[in-house]
Order: sequence, then structure tokens, then C-alpha cells
Amino acid sequence: MDAALAEARLALDHGDVPIGAVVVDAAGAVIAVGHNERELHHDPTAHAEVVALRRAAEALGSWHLEACTLVVTLEPCTMCAGAVVAARVGRLVFGAYDPKAGAVASLWDVVRDPRLNHRPEVVGGIAEPECAALLQDFFAQRR
Repeated sequence: MDAALAEARLALDHGDVPIGAVVVDAAGAVIAVGHNERELHHDPTAHAEVVALRRAAEALGSWHLEACTLVVTLEPCTMCAGAVVAARVGRLVFGAYDPKAGAVASLWDVVRDPRLNHRPEVVGGIAEPECAALLQDFFAQRR
């Protein structure tokens, strides 16, 4: 989660919400990283998770990420939860819960819906205070 938090801070350089993601392989080696790049690229789909998953698929030469873990600082939204399922990520680890848009535990549970063809293992609340504080500080400065 420390690597994801470091990645999240990079989003601040271009005024984006500080969310970071890291994809690691089964041995724990980092394959790809990403942070929010919506403002940087004027792209509504450039969430940290999507950026990291795209880079991981490119690095591995496959969109099948069953042996990978996605670590992200905030509970994924519906789009990102769908991307986790589509990429067949083996494990999802997230920091802060998102009561306004969380699609893994807070509002919905997209990734563990039994109607879908893939359901990753999910671990939430890792380094939650640090992850939440980064976001709270960002939004406090905006208000």
C-alpha cells in the first residue's frame, strides 16, 4: 500500500484526486503503477485502477491478470470494479472505503456478484487512515 500511496501523491502534480494503484505479480513484484490522470489527459476513464491495469496488461502481453493483485488506495467505483472483473484480477486490495461511490463494499459489490464470470479475492481497509487522510486533505484544500 505504501507504493500505491506514493503513486497517489503524483496525481497532485496535475490537480487530480490523489488515488494510486499498483499491480503486483504472484511473487509480489511490481508490474505496473498508475494514478488518476483524468485532469492530465482530459479522460474520464483515466482512473488509477484503469491506468494500472492497462499498463500491467501491456507489460505482461495479456489482459488476463489472474495471477496478479491490484492494490489501490480507495475502494473502486463501478467502472473500476468492472475493469477488475474484466481483467480477471486474482486479488483486489484497497485502502479507504468510499461511502459515496464504492462498488466493492460500500454501495455495491460488483466484484463478487455471483452472476459474473470472475470474482477476485477482496481485502479492504488496508492502511485506511493514511489513504483516507490523503483524500480528506485534498478535498479540504478545495473547499
